Amino acid sequence: MLPLRDDIRSYSRPFVTYGLIGLNIVVFLYEISLGDTLNGFIQQFGAVPYTIFHPSGPGSYCTLISSMFIHASLMHIAGNMLFLWIFGDNIEDRMGHVFFFIFYVISGLAGALLHSITAPGSLVPMVGASGAISGIMGAYILLYPKARILALVPLGFFLRIMKLPALLFLGVWFLYQFLLGILSIGVKGGGVAYFAHIGGFAVGLVIALPFKFTRNKGDIDYSVQ
Repeated sequence: MLPLRDDIRSYSRPFVTYGLIGLNIVVFLYEISLGDTLNGFIQQFGAVPYTIFHPSGPGSYCTLISSMFIHASLMHIAGNMLFLWIFGDNIEDRMGHVFFFIFYVISGLAGALLHSITAPGSLVPMVGASGAISGIMGAYILLYPKARILALVPLGFFLRIMKLPALLFLGVWFLYQFLLGILSIGVKGGGVAYFAHIGGFAVGLVIALPFKFTRNKGDIDYSVQ
């Protein structure tokens, strides 16, 4: 399922969300310019599980953050930025700009660490903003479970545009990540870091709990059908 938009209005301009999207795009454009040296760049700044547990210095831990802004392909960054664009503004609106940025980084760190724990001997670098964005999705399902997500849904050989409750859309997404994460345990080589998604989502859900009991302007328009 591919989200197209949601129906929750943001009452503040999401400067941090815009900045994060812009930074990710700038880094990706830089990656494109590297040509044959791209693999070395990813190896240096991606989060390598083995290196996290066998660090050669402080720089090894810094990759947990730098890896959040590196993407492996155009489809990779396009998908991540689409999810950040749709879900990020409402969470930033609810949490405030500064805390939202901290929340984003913590969610990304949690995702990278859980992935590393499940594959501690892996030498394959992990890159992408998925862990941090999964944290946003975890917060969203808690704070706006009845919001409607306009999504492109595959039905057999056809695609249909449908409005789905956020609880259903994000719940199915998380179940998919969880099941594939379990199946990926012990599998060597690259691929999707499902446990980064799971870790980010879970931490995002927990951190968002206090905000469940606060209200903002957007709550006035929150009753949807």
